[in-house]
Amino acid sequence: MAWNLDSDRPIYAQILERIEIQIVSGVYKPGEKIPSVRELAAEAGVNPNTMQRALAELERHGLVSTQRTSGRVVTEDMNMIKETRNMLAKEQIQEFIQRMRELGFEKEEILTLLKSEAGGEKNE
Repeated sequence: MAWNLDSDRPIYAQILERIEIQIVSGVYKPGEKIPSVRELAAEAGVNPNTMQRALAELERHGLVSTQRTSGRVVTEDMNMIKETRNMLAKEQIQEFIQRMRELGFEKEEILTLLKSEAGGEKNE
């Protein structure tokens, strides 16, 4: 089944983000081999060159490395994984706050809503 990719943003950037999320969430564990470019491209429904570009970017970020005989593996550097996780979380928070401000919410209102939702309370 093809991945649900948005045509508004570069495909390789979306692939990069998706694999980062899979790494920080534990889908791909530290030291684990990830599927080949061709396997991932087929799964995502994209050109292998696009997948290669995204994986090369992950290597530059240090989240994966290429090992001659076993392909690409996830880093075992837990600090790198934790930093990436925090970076992705901050991006999500900033996007959320921006959208809430576009809706007219002020800081305190946003915090109140977050506390309410995080606490499991329902505003009905």
